[in-house]
Amino acid sequence: MPDVVLPVLNELDAIDWVLDRLPNGYRAIVADNGSTDGSGERARERGAIVVDVEQRGFGAACWAGLGAATDEVVCFMDCDASLDPSDLPLVVDPILAGSADLVLGRRRAEPGAWPPHARLANRWLARSIRRRYGYAVHDLGPMRACRRENLVALGMVDRRSGWPLEMVLRAGNAGWRVAEVNVPYLPRQGRSKVTGTVGGTFRAVQDMRRQLRQLG
Repeated sequence: MPDVVLPVLNELDAIDWVLDRLPNGYRAIVADNGSTDGSGERARERGAIVVDVEQRGFGAACWAGLGAATDEVVCFMDCDASLDPSDLPLVVDPILAGSADLVLGRRRAEPGAWPPHARLANRWLARSIRRRYGYAVHDLGPMRACRRENLVALGMVDRRSGWPLEMVLRAGNAGWRVAEVNVPYLPRQGRSKVTGTVGGTFRAVQDMRRQLRQLG
């Protein structure tokens, strides 16, 4: 039963849709990062495991969710309805088959789903990964899967927006096999806290540039 970590900050508009579309046998772990709209309460009502995360930050929520996971395979994905949980087997199956150690979902965006400033920043970061490790990676996909114990052993330290890149950099330094699969990317529900604004994207890129300096 793969565990699915869902970092959440005020995603009440999307949480029912996300939980409804989890594949059979996948378990939701909602890492509530201080929601004030009842997201955590709604997730509990729906039977999800909810971890209350006091420390603000995307990485803090992901780390707390990872700590609550128990299955051999752990997935991460945004909980804003931009990604369809029914696509999770696309990133999980290569892990279970033993053909990859980390699988990233490359976003194939519908019109209007991915702001240009966020797309450009992501493209630059993916190019940096290709140059350093030779991985055929084009997207720091927010839907991803790996083996839980291996991820814990990487020693993740970022608790802000650098978490997604840090995972890939540490995986590369550890010699992991990193693969990429295509997943649909839909217009999100509600207001984006990071990539929906230029300022939020800038802060995320600064966090990721710090990871490149430290680990790249």
